[in-house]
Amino acid sequence: MTFFDLRRAKLRPGEEHREELEIELPAFEFGGQRYLPVPERIPALLAVTRAVTGTVFTLDFTTRLHGPCYRCLADAVLDVPIHAREYQASSPDDEELRTPYLVEGRLDVSGWARDAVALALPDKILCRPDCAGLCPECGKNLNDEPHTHEETETDPRWAALEALRDDV
Repeated sequence: MTFFDLRRAKLRPGEEHREELEIELPAFEFGGQRYLPVPERIPALLAVTRAVTGTVFTLDFTTRLHGPCYRCLADAVLDVPIHAREYQASSPDDEELRTPYLVEGRLDVSGWARDAVALALPDKILCRPDCAGLCPECGKNLNDEPHTHEETETDPRWAALEALRDDV
């Protein structure tokens, strides 16, 4: 876990502290699949800006995740650029003015980075944008072997609908 101690910065209102850190990212569980950040430790730029009413935190980095494709289960690689911001008020009256990553003057940079990556992920991680997936009948990868199956007998319960389709 990567932490940043705010006492090291010693900022007055209007000042900014920038520091390059190495963030340790854990593996992600997404859609029941495991995605690994490669490398596990990534360089990031942390900026801490002191304002009159509080502190603004900015985190910038890019990570690469390796894991299975959502459609065909082949290896998928996804580059995820992150630009995240958090705010901590000097005297917060509302939950919205607090960051959950700041505890007793220590900023949990790894936890914040993990959550920022999770929020930036697409709905489906694919090996390529036009992934055809797996054949629903035989399970073969349609990207490697595009094919069709001969028409099988239809379920007799659908015969009435089949007759309607023929009439139209």
